[in-house]
Amino acid sequence: MTAISDIEFSAMDGTTRTLGDHAGEVVLVVNVASACGLTPQYTALQALYTEKAGEGFTIVAFPANDFGGQEPGTDAEIAEFCSSQYSVTFPVMSKIVATGDDRHPLYSALIAEIPETDGKAEMRERLKGFDMNPTDDPEVLWNFEKFVIGRDGRVVARFAPPVTPDDPAVVEVIEAELAK
Repeated sequence: MTAISDIEFSAMDGTTRTLGDHAGEVVLVVNVASACGLTPQYTALQALYTEKAGEGFTIVAFPANDFGGQEPGTDAEIAEFCSSQYSVTFPVMSKIVATGDDRHPLYSALIAEIPETDGKAEMRERLKGFDMNPTDDPEVLWNFEKFVIGRDGRVVARFAPPVTPDDPAVVEVIEAELAK
Protein backbone atom coordinates (compact mmCIF):
# COMPACT_ATOMS: atom_id res chain seq x y z
CA MET A 1 0.00 0.00 0.00
CA THR A 2 1.26 3.47 -0.88
CA ALA A 3 2.08 5.77 2.03
CA ILE A 4 -0.21 8.81 2.29
CA SER A 5 2.81 11.06 1.77
CA ASP A 6 3.53 9.38 -1.61
CA ILE A 7 0.04 9.58 -3.17
CA GLU A 8 0.15 11.88 -6.18
CA PHE A 9 -2.33 14.62 -7.00
CA SER A 10 -2.34 17.57 -9.36
CA ALA A 11 -1.73 21.19 -8.52
CA MET A 12 -3.65 23.85 -10.43
CA ASP A 13 -0.52 24.61 -12.47
CA GLY A 14 -0.56 21.03 -13.78
CA THR A 15 2.40 19.79 -11.77
CA THR A 16 2.22 16.58 -9.79
CA ARG A 17 2.44 16.95 -6.03
CA THR A 18 2.31 14.77 -2.93
CA LEU A 19 1.88 15.46 0.77
CA GLY A 20 5.53 14.41 0.96
CA ASP A 21 6.26 17.89 -0.42
CA HIS A 22 5.31 19.03 3.10
CA ALA A 23 7.41 16.47 4.99
CA GLY A 24 8.08 17.59 8.54
CA GLU A 25 5.13 19.98 8.53
CA VAL A 26 1.73 19.67 10.15
CA VAL A 27 -0.82 19.60 7.34
CA LEU A 28 -4.54 20.31 7.40
CA VAL A 29 -6.17 18.64 4.40
CA VAL A 30 -9.62 19.98 3.57
CA ASN A 31 -12.05 19.50 0.70
CA VAL A 32 -13.47 22.88 -0.29
CA ALA A 33 -16.23 24.38 -2.42
CA SER A 34 -17.02 27.93 -3.47
CA ALA A 35 -20.82 27.80 -3.41
CA CYS A 36 -21.47 26.05 -0.10
CA GLY A 37 -23.01 27.36 3.09
CA LEU A 38 -19.68 26.47 4.73
CA THR A 39 -17.58 28.44 2.20
CA PRO A 40 -16.99 31.26 4.72
CA GLN A 41 -14.67 28.79 6.49
CA TYR A 42 -12.08 30.02 3.96
CA THR A 43 -11.70 33.08 6.23
CA ALA A 44 -10.78 30.95 9.26
CA LEU A 45 -8.59 28.68 7.13
CA GLN A 46 -6.60 31.66 5.86
CA ALA A 47 -6.30 33.16 9.36
CA LEU A 48 -5.05 29.83 10.75
CA TYR A 49 -2.56 29.49 7.90
CA THR A 50 -1.31 33.05 8.36
CA GLU A 51 -0.88 32.55 12.10
CA LYS A 52 0.80 29.12 12.01
CA ALA A 53 2.67 28.87 8.68
CA GLY A 54 5.92 30.11 10.23
CA GLU A 55 5.76 27.25 12.76
CA GLY A 56 5.78 24.48 10.15
CA PHE A 57 2.05 24.35 9.39
CA THR A 58 0.29 24.33 6.05
CA ILE A 59 -3.14 23.77 4.60
CA VAL A 60 -3.65 21.79 1.42
CA ALA A 61 -7.13 22.36 -0.01
CA PHE A 62 -8.84 20.17 -2.56
CA PRO A 63 -11.84 21.60 -4.41
CA ALA A 64 -14.49 18.93 -4.97
CA ASN A 65 -17.85 19.09 -6.72
CA ASP A 66 -19.17 16.00 -4.93
CA PHE A 67 -21.74 17.62 -2.70
CA GLY A 68 -24.70 19.45 -4.16
CA GLY A 69 -22.69 20.58 -7.21
CA GLN A 70 -21.23 23.35 -5.06
CA GLU A 71 -17.85 23.53 -6.86
CA PRO A 72 -18.73 23.60 -10.56
CA GLY A 73 -15.91 25.92 -11.65
CA THR A 74 -12.74 25.21 -13.53
CA ASP A 75 -9.41 25.27 -11.71
CA ALA A 76 -8.82 28.81 -13.04
CA GLU A 77 -12.23 29.97 -11.80
CA ILE A 78 -11.65 28.37 -8.40
CA ALA A 79 -8.22 30.00 -8.09
CA GLU A 80 -9.70 33.41 -8.95
CA PHE A 81 -12.52 32.93 -6.44
CA CYS A 82 -10.14 31.92 -3.64
CA SER A 83 -7.87 34.87 -4.34
CA SER A 84 -10.46 37.59 -4.92
CA GLN A 85 -13.07 36.57 -2.34
CA TYR A 86 -10.91 35.22 0.51
CA SER A 87 -7.30 36.29 -0.26
CA VAL A 88 -6.23 32.65 0.04
CA THR A 89 -2.47 32.10 0.07
CA PHE A 90 -2.34 28.45 1.16
CA PRO A 91 -2.06 25.76 -1.53
CA VAL A 92 -5.28 24.97 -3.38
CA MET A 93 -4.91 21.93 -5.63
CA SER A 94 -6.70 20.88 -8.78
CA LYS A 95 -10.28 19.69 -8.35
CA ILE A 96 -10.67 16.06 -7.23
CA VAL A 97 -13.39 13.60 -6.21
CA ALA A 98 -13.53 13.17 -2.43
CA THR A 99 -16.22 10.49 -2.12
CA GLY A 100 -17.81 7.57 -3.91
CA ASP A 101 -16.55 5.07 -6.45
CA ASP A 102 -14.28 7.60 -8.19
CA ARG A 103 -12.79 8.89 -4.92
CA HIS A 104 -9.19 10.10 -5.25
CA PRO A 105 -6.68 7.65 -3.68
CA LEU A 106 -5.59 10.34 -1.19
CA TYR A 107 -9.10 10.54 0.23
CA SER A 108 -9.36 6.75 0.26
CA ALA A 109 -6.20 6.65 2.38
CA LEU A 110 -7.32 9.47 4.68
CA ILE A 111 -10.67 7.91 5.51
CA ALA A 112 -9.05 4.48 5.93
CA GLU A 113 -6.84 5.98 8.65
CA ILE A 114 -9.74 7.59 10.52
CA PRO A 115 -13.07 6.16 9.31
CA GLU A 116 -15.35 8.20 11.60
CA THR A 117 -15.48 11.47 13.46
CA ASP A 118 -17.81 13.21 15.87
CA GLY A 119 -20.20 15.89 14.67
CA LYS A 120 -21.40 14.24 11.50
CA ALA A 121 -24.74 12.83 12.73
CA GLU A 122 -26.29 16.24 13.40
CA MET A 123 -25.14 17.64 10.06
CA ARG A 124 -26.34 14.50 8.27
CA GLU A 125 -29.83 15.07 9.70
CA ARG A 126 -29.74 18.78 8.72
CA LEU A 127 -28.80 17.83 5.16
CA LYS A 128 -31.68 15.36 5.00
CA GLY A 129 -33.95 18.21 6.10
CA PHE A 130 -32.89 20.06 2.94
CA ASP A 131 -33.74 16.97 0.84
CA MET A 132 -30.05 16.24 0.37
CA ASN A 133 -28.75 12.69 0.31
CA PRO A 134 -25.71 12.74 2.63
CA THR A 135 -23.07 10.04 2.64
CA ASP A 136 -22.65 7.41 5.33
CA ASP A 137 -19.46 6.74 7.29
CA PRO A 138 -16.68 6.28 6.51
CA GLU A 139 -17.20 8.60 3.51
CA VAL A 140 -16.51 12.32 3.69
CA LEU A 141 -19.87 13.82 4.64
CA TRP A 142 -19.76 17.20 2.89
CA ASN A 143 -17.53 20.09 1.89
CA PHE A 144 -14.98 21.33 4.44
CA GLU A 145 -14.29 18.03 6.20
CA LYS A 146 -10.80 18.26 7.72
CA PHE A 147 -7.91 15.86 8.33
CA VAL A 148 -4.83 16.76 10.38
CA ILE A 149 -1.57 15.07 9.44
CA GLY A 150 1.27 15.25 11.94
CA ARG A 151 4.90 16.03 11.24
CA ASP A 152 5.54 12.28 11.06
CA GLY A 153 3.05 11.87 8.19
CA ARG A 154 0.39 10.10 10.27
CA VAL A 155 -3.26 11.13 10.13
CA VAL A 156 -3.94 12.20 13.71
CA ALA A 157 -7.43 13.75 13.60
CA ARG A 158 -10.53 14.14 11.49
CA PHE A 159 -13.14 16.87 11.91
CA ALA A 160 -16.67 17.04 10.53
CA PRO A 161 -17.56 19.82 8.08
CA PRO A 162 -19.32 22.14 10.56
CA VAL A 163 -16.29 22.12 12.88
CA THR A 164 -14.56 25.35 11.88
CA PRO A 165 -10.80 25.65 11.43
CA ASP A 166 -10.61 28.00 14.43
CA ASP A 167 -12.55 25.64 16.71
CA PRO A 168 -10.52 25.04 19.89
CA ALA A 169 -10.48 21.28 19.22
CA VAL A 170 -8.87 21.78 15.80
CA VAL A 171 -6.39 24.36 17.05
CA GLU A 172 -5.46 22.14 20.02
CA VAL A 173 -4.61 19.19 17.77
CA ILE A 174 -2.59 21.37 15.40
CA GLU A 175 -0.67 23.03 18.23
CA ALA A 176 0.06 19.65 19.87
CA GLU A 177 1.45 18.34 16.59
CA LEU A 178 3.49 21.50 16.03
CA ALA A 179 5.03 21.07 19.48
CA LYS A 180 6.41 17.63 18.55
